[in-house]
This record gives sequence, structure tokens and C-alpha cells, in this order.
Amino acid sequence: MSPVPPRRHPARRTLRRLLATLASLLVATALVAPPSPARAADPLLSQGRPTTASSTENAGTPAANATDGNTGTRWSSAFADPQWLQVDLGATATVSRVTLVWEAAYARAYQIQTSADGVTWTTVWSTTTGDGGTDDLTVNGTGRYVRMYGTARGTAYGYSLWEFQVYGSSGGSGCDTATNAAQGRPATASSTENAGTPASAAVDGSLSTRWSSAASDPQWLQVDLGSVRTLCRVVLTWETAYAKAYQIQTSTDGTAWTTVSATTTGDGGTDTLTVSGSGRYVRMYGTVRATGWGYSLWEFAVHTSGGGGLPGGGPLGPNVITFDPSMSAATIQSQLDTVFRTQESNQFGTQRYALMFKPGDYSGINAQIGFYTSIMGLGRNPGDVRIHGDVTVDAGWFNGNATQNFWRSAANLQIFPSAGFTRWAVSQAAPFRRMDIQGDLNLAPNGYGWASGGYIADSRVTGVVQPYSQQQWYTRDSNVGGYLNAVWNVTNSGVVGAPATSFPNPPYTTLAQTPVSRDIPYLYLDASGAYQVFVPSTRTNASGASWLGGATPGTSIPLSQFYVAHPGDSAATINAALAQGLHLLFTPGIYPVGETITVNRPGTVVLGIGFPTLIPQNGVTAMTVADVDGVRLAGMLFDAGPINSPVLLQVGPAGSTAGHAANPTSIQDVFFRIGGAGAGKATTSLVVNQHDALIDHIWAWRADHGTGVGWTVNTADTGVIVNGNNVTALGLFVEHYQKYEVIWNGNNGRTIFFQNELPYDPPSASAWMNGSMVGYAAFKVANAVTSFEGWGMGSYCYFNVDPTIAAYHGFEAPTTAGVRFHDLLTVSLGGNGSITHVINDTGGTAQGTDTVPVNLVSYP
Repeated sequence: MSPVPPRRHPARRTLRRLLATLASLLVATALVAPPSPARAADPLLSQGRPTTASSTENAGTPAANATDGNTGTRWSSAFADPQWLQVDLGATATVSRVTLVWEAAYARAYQIQTSADGVTWTTVWSTTTGDGGTDDLTVNGTGRYVRMYGTARGTAYGYSLWEFQVYGSSGGSGCDTATNAAQGRPATASSTENAGTPASAAVDGSLSTRWSSAASDPQWLQVDLGSVRTLCRVVLTWETAYAKAYQIQTSTDGTAWTTVSATTTGDGGTDTLTVSGSGRYVRMYGTVRATGWGYSLWEFAVHTSGGGGLPGGGPLGPNVITFDPSMSAATIQSQLDTVFRTQESNQFGTQRYALMFKPGDYSGINAQIGFYTSIMGLGRNPGDVRIHGDVTVDAGWFNGNATQNFWRSAANLQIFPSAGFTRWAVSQAAPFRRMDIQGDLNLAPNGYGWASGGYIADSRVTGVVQPYSQQQWYTRDSNVGGYLNAVWNVTNSGVVGAPATSFPNPPYTTLAQTPVSRDIPYLYLDASGAYQVFVPSTRTNASGASWLGGATPGTSIPLSQFYVAHPGDSAATINAALAQGLHLLFTPGIYPVGETITVNRPGTVVLGIGFPTLIPQNGVTAMTVADVDGVRLAGMLFDAGPINSPVLLQVGPAGSTAGHAANPTSIQDVFFRIGGAGAGKATTSLVVNQHDALIDHIWAWRADHGTGVGWTVNTADTGVIVNGNNVTALGLFVEHYQKYEVIWNGNNGRTIFFQNELPYDPPSASAWMNGSMVGYAAFKVANAVTSFEGWGMGSYCYFNVDPTIAAYHGFEAPTTAGVRFHDLLTVSLGGNGSITHVINDTGGTAQGTDTVPVNLVSYP
């Protein structure tokens, strides 16, 4: 349930308004005051740049307000010391001037600091006698990051700035020889000698892998930098098969090329070339080989100057807490406990956290995981981070009832549990991925209270999985030592050690393999300590965890190729980063979305950590994906805004026709919410128009509790509409929508596991009519569909407003040989209403206070 917000005394509110008015007058006075003494006219560098802070007072005062150029918006912090606000200038700059326009809550003591990396800071100005108003400071320093670091507040409130302005000269005119702009970028070539020498091997940052071409002239290797950049240096590290004559060429479109360097006397080894030119695409164009072999490069490095748009990489922000093995168990436990105290019952709050453990061993800790908290290892594989202790989810906050333990996750860890078992008592939107449990896994709360259903992928449990009270559960591509029990249905696909199908007694549904799957992208630290995002390969007919036979196959992308978004970043900034060719990483927090975020580039990774929450404003669609290959969407919560959006997430435009079987788009651990945190409205949460898309664990939820909840308040017709052909859904959780919960229009679709509750709150049967039929099916396969197959699918009713409602059926589909269902169930929870048939006109009535499901082994 939503916690009661603290109440501020009316007199303090009145005082705050008076102080704010006074501050506004001071600002206005400053704007018309005589000019300050003449100084060099250095440009404003900070406006619109990514800005972060140690804290924010509330969602209406984000860090970005201090660098938006608007003196009517402000950042304000929590009411504690110290606090900081920092801006990323995108490149190293010489800082000559900083202007701070304070709101009434000013700093008595603060420092201005600069940093090259956002970690190590140098103080370039300080005071202990600040008096508010406008501070116009002459400074002398260099850095990419500039911050105000406040150590003593001038009032009882926090720190609050209308504007934080940094002036200086960009260091972008120099050549950035430390950053290889080509590393990890898409590379292509005129030919390859064999499958072991692909073009990508020349831009992977490794001197032990190489590209080699066919043995003929001419040949070329080209890299896409993602946006037009100014080139200053190119470094070619040749294998024995080098070029005698070659050119370095640039292009803005990959078609028309300009030569910026050329030689006819190449001698192999390492060529370090100073160049001058610009382009998005850079290539080596070889015209004469020096040997009888082809052309072969260990590495093709490109260095740039002059910025080139929004920066990639950078700090992950204050809500990402990183631990390393050198820290004491007491220090780690204290930080874990602090986060848990904030998040244990914070079901609809705005705080978000990611807890990240560097590779190594940790002992004697118990990480209790609350709402909107992700715990993850930063190793390449789960065994790289070993916790000799516990990662725990229980339900003490809700009196032993785990049916509201939503929105939390664990990933990429090896656990040696202190009592021989790990407790993960969750319900929806709580993924458990790439986990290695050295013992049993208990999925129920202490005391065996209720639990509603969950999801495991790419994991190992050496002991027994113990569902106990879990109503339904889905596990895929894993290894287990067995199952203790199943309640209404446990579905496994590609799980080594799972029991054979025996539904409904006991209710196991087992597929030996998962037809198509992949795990989500994830952060890890490479050997040098730099962040990479690993993008796992697609698997077909998978069985068992991907990492047990060696490292998970896939590719790594440096974090420098991601725009690292922070709360306060506008959708316009995010779109500019995507258009520039960057991938996107959302750090924990709340993101109002004022315009649709458009993902148009093939292969784009959009990854969230710590449950970043996107809230559309003014009825926009929050995000769309073009009809392109291989987009990865993972780890986000779409929360409907108060003005109705037609769709929250649309994958592929209407009428998409391209095939993507070789590299599908995936939607993984992506969650949708209508109401609960506040009144929200969206006609449809997820629309999938692309062919071959992979839906891997989503929860679309029209809230039944919280704030802004009611039949005419948080309105939403449908959770998921699938229009594409050959779409696979693995772990589909959709609940409480007011019409069909899922509409499947595409052919050759598959759904492995479906959990649903019909809406609780129809005011009456007459208010919820579907033509002449009472109610809407939870899952509708359209009449025109000729091929579809589903396994392990359940729908429940709990009509607590009008318990006399009798929904006609839980599932609706054409009766044809190509449309098949396996292991269906319907159930009435406590006899609050009934479901007359399971599917179409088949199956008995789910009713009565005993809460016993009606099962159907197959249809037709």
C-alpha cells in the first residue's frame, strides 16, 4: 500500500513561498543590474547538458532544472549536508566562470569542483560565508565535469538553485587520443578470409583477434562511428598481411568517400596517421597488397576531436551503489540495510536503486531486496561474484503476504546461502536471471503465506526449487535439482532437471526446449575495470543455462557507446543521443517523457537498471521502435500519465512487413502500469507490429490498489496487442484491463506461460458487456488466425465490486487444427464471481469459495 506522505506545517509553507518570492525579486534585480566588469566572452557550456545531483527534494525539482536556461525552474536537494549538483560538459573544458542563481534555500559553505572522470575532484573555488542571491565566480580550472559541492546550508531546507551556469572554452579542439571512437562500433568489410576473421574483430579492442580479407585487390574495412565526427588520428595495427598502398577515407553517408590520407609505400607494423577530416563512416581502402595473402588488421582505431554531439559513458549517478570485495561486511551491510529500510514498503514511491557488486568474494551479508531495487553482479558470468551469505525477499512488511512483492530483481550472482536455501518470495515484475544458487530456492514467504507467480531465466539451482504457495511460476533455460511441488501450474521450458509434463496432477507443464530465447543485456566490468554492456546471442531450441558450458555467447559494447540517461534528461535530449547513434542506458529514477522516444537504428540497445520509470506527458506514446532488426529493450517500467496515451510502447509501425527471424527485436523485463502511483490512462500498453519479435517476461498491470484507482479513473482497454507474425512470448503476465487483456492477431505465434487476473472492479455485469456476452476473455486469438500455440495459461477472477458477475470464458480462439492450447486453467478467488467456461464454450465453471481451478489439458 502507498505510504502516507509527510505533512509540512502550513506556516513553513507560507514562509517558503515568501522566501521564494523574495528570491525571485532578487533574481529579477540581478537580471537588470549594471554589467559586471569586462571579462573574456567565454561561451556558456552547461546549458542543456546532462546534470545529476546527490538528491532531489521531489520529482518537480530535478537536477536538470538548474541547467535548462529557465530561471522559473529549479533544482532542490534533500534537507541534509553534504549535497552536490554536477554537470557533464561532454568534453574537457577550461572553466573560467561559474554563476549560481540561488533560490531562498542557499549554501552557506560550498565548493566549486572540476573532474576529468566524475570520480576524482579538484576544488577551484570555495567559501564559508555564502549569502545567497547570485554568485558570479571567476575560476580557473579544467575538467569535463563541474559541480557545486555544498557542505553547510544557509537555511533549514536543502540546497536550491534556479540556475547553475558554467562558462569556458571547450577542450574539444585537441585530439582525444585516449578514446578509440571505433571500438565496439558496427564494422563491415568487402570480404573476410573466413568466419574466424570477421570485420568486427578489428574494432573489438583486442590485439589477439583480427580481420582478414580475401586475397585480391581492392579490399576495404569500414566502421560506422554513429554520427559525424571530426577525425584527428587513425591507427592501423597490421598483421603480417599488410597493405603496400591504401587510403583512409571518410564519408557522411557510406556512399560518397573523401580521402584524408594515402600511401603507396606501406611497410606494415603499426601505422599512426595524423588526419584532418570529418565523417560518420571511416574506412581503410587497400589497393595493393604487400604479400600473396589478403589484407589483415589486428586493430583499426579512430580518434576524434571537437566533441561531436552528446557524450557517451559517464557516471551512473547517486542511486547506483557499487560494492567491492575490499569493503568490510559491516560497511556493505549498513548500506544494504539503509536502502532496504527506504524501499521495504515503498510500493508506489519515487526512489529507485541499483546495487552492483564487483567481481570477488563477499561473506556474512544479507541483501534484503525491496521495491524498485535491483541487485546484480558485475562479472562476465555469475560465478565471478560470489556471495557467501544471502539475497532475500520476504513479506514481513505485508504480514507474510507476498502477492504485492513487485518490481525488484536479482541477476548475475553466485549465492552460497547461509541456511542452505535462498528465499525469493515475489510475485510479478521480479525477474531472477543468471543466478547460481548453491542450495535450495524457496519461493514462498516465511510462514508460507500467499504468493502469486514469478519468473526465472538462465539460472542454476543446485538444490530443489520450492514453490510452496506460488499459484503459477515460469522458469526457462535453466538447470535445477528438482521441484518440491506445484500449486495451480508450474511451467518449465528448456529446464534441465524439470519434472515431465503431468498437468493437472501434479500441475507441471514442461517443454524440453525453448524454441527461441536470449537473455537481457547486462553491465559488467572488463579486465581493465571499464564498464561494458554484454549483449547475449539469440538461442534456438535452448536447454540449460547459457553460461554453464563456458561464457555466454554474445558481444560486448563499451559503455562509451551508450548515452547514460539520468532523471531530468528530457526526451528531446534522449532522442538526440539515439539519432547520434548512441545506445541508451537509463539509470534509476523517474523520467517524464514529453515527446515520444523514437528508436530507429537497427541493433540499438535500450537498457534500464534499477527500474527507471518512464511517464508519458500530455498523452504521448512513450516509446516507439522502427521496423528494424535486433533492437533490445530491457529493464524499464512504463507508467501511464494522467492524460490518456493511445499506446505506451509500440514495437514496429502499423503495417510492418520486414522479417527479423535472424535478429529479432526483444522486449524483456519491460513492465507497464496504469494507476497505483497516481491516476493514469492508456488505451493499450504494448503493441507489437514487428514480425518475429520476442517478448520475454513482461507484466502489464492496471492497478487494483494504490492511488488513482477506479473503473472510470485508471482506464485501460488492453494490455498487449500482437499484430506481427511469428511472435514468441515467454512469461506473459497481464492483469485487470477492462476489455480483452491480450489480443493476438498475428499468425504462427507462441505463448509459453500466461498469468492473468480479470479486472476486479466492473461495477456490474451490464457495465462489462462484450456484445451479448458477459465480460471479455483474458486472451483472445483473433478469428482470422490459422496458427497459434500456447502452453501453461491461467486466468482468475475476483469481482470484488459485484461478486455476482459470471464472465463467460477465460480464453477465446477460433476452433481450428492450427490453433492449439495446452494446460489451461481458470479459477475463482474465494468465490468472488465466476468464469463459466475455460475456452470458448468448453470447460466447466470456475466458482465457489474453495478456490479450486478448472483445468483443461488441451484444446481443441
